Amino acid sequence: MIGDKRILAAGTAMFLAGGYSSLVLAQTPAGQPSTAPAGQPAAPGAERQGVALSTDAADLFARDRNVAVSQRPREGYEARGLRMGAFLAYPKLSVSAEANDNIYATDLNEVDDMIWRITPEVNLNSDWSRHALGAYARAVLARYQDNDNENTTDYALGVNGRLDLLRFTNIRGSFDWGDLTEPRTSPDSPGTAAEPVKYNLSTLNLIGEHTVNRLRFMGRYQYQRFDYESPDRIGGGIVEQSYRDRDINLFLGRVDYAVSPATAVFFEVTGNNRNYDLPGVGGALNRDSDGIQFLAGANFELGAVARGEVGVGYLEQEFDDPALEKIDGFGARAQVEWFPTQLTTVTFNGSRTVEDSATGGTGAYLSSNVGVTVDHELMRNVILTARAAYGEDEYDEIGRKDERQNAGLSATYLLNRSIGLKASWAYDRRDTVKGAGDSFKQNIFAATITAQF
Repeated sequence: MIGDKRILAAGTAMFLAGGYSSLVLAQTPAGQPSTAPAGQPAAPGAERQGVALSTDAADLFARDRNVAVSQRPREGYEARGLRMGAFLAYPKLSVSAEANDNIYATDLNEVDDMIWRITPEVNLNSDWSRHALGAYARAVLARYQDNDNENTTDYALGVNGRLDLLRFTNIRGSFDWGDLTEPRTSPDSPGTAAEPVKYNLSTLNLIGEHTVNRLRFMGRYQYQRFDYESPDRIGGGIVEQSYRDRDINLFLGRVDYAVSPATAVFFEVTGNNRNYDLPGVGGALNRDSDGIQFLAGANFELGAVARGEVGVGYLEQEFDDPALEKIDGFGARAQVEWFPTQLTTVTFNGSRTVEDSATGGTGAYLSSNVGVTVDHELMRNVILTARAAYGEDEYDEIGRKDERQNAGLSATYLLNRSIGLKASWAYDRRDTVKGAGDSFKQNIFAATITAQF
């Protein structure tokens, strides 16, 4: 896995909170299930809607006997789209009002505020029988009622596609660029900054996949570029962030073997290279590193009751600076969907990864995460969601350990093809239980209205 995943995911979550993730059920184009997990916005670099990525519904690796509630097409409530030759365009506008009881994510002197988010976006998808091409553009304007120093405007653009070479062979690719904001809840967000940290993120993904008989081969290359801006410091000056600028290269190879039409075993190797623009300048730590992860596991479908993938193995990240200890140990990744009824989907997920850190005295931390999300279709146009997650972050060099808890509830009401409403509550908490760190807890109540075409 690549570094800085939590920063990227958290930053993108703030960026998309006004619309994309809040009403993904409402904005699904007609005849196309959403690819974003329930409660989880798609991060830059993820495959986009409208580009079908499975090789074939009839192959030995298909896991399609059931459809998750969050991905289910809803006849009569799906966006029709606007025909543009061989493409369909899906414009959308979301407006949300958000009450946040701790906008700076601090343990003491909490400050609350009302936040307005406006999210215009458009998705463009091809309508071809073979191959696929898509693009999107999105902006998020966040305006604080009382603390306008926290106001932000974020942008994201991207293209994606699939080239079908043979029936079971394809090449997929995507490029995403975003001018994003690091949330105050990030462990690397500087508490002395007078405004949120802005950064640019560019992501390139290339994936090749080939299936022959019972074997499926996959290769992946990902490149990411992070460029941070230095915000003003409280009391004057700036908070230098250029030491965080870096390039990340990731290489993945994987082989799956279908034991049966419902079960496959796999072996996966992932390598990464993380290069900072200013390694060790002025006596600072050189955070350049190389890492590898081995995972072995199974991909399965138990009738129409459950499906998922579980992999366990070993991970390692070694730094160029001898002052930074190598991080190694148990690695894991899992996601399992359980369908107790056709109207309810329960999704379990877990991971154990090495994440980059900008905290002084350390180069990275070991992050362990587990979570569960429950989606229930109360009515065809009313979706209820509950989620909970727990995580631990261990910074060995500085003897620090953080514990994280997250929870949320939401209700989505689709009035018709064009209008959707959502009410939600989100809880975020971090406790530094060992060493020096910043603890906080935060509640966010939000109401969103989305118009789509």
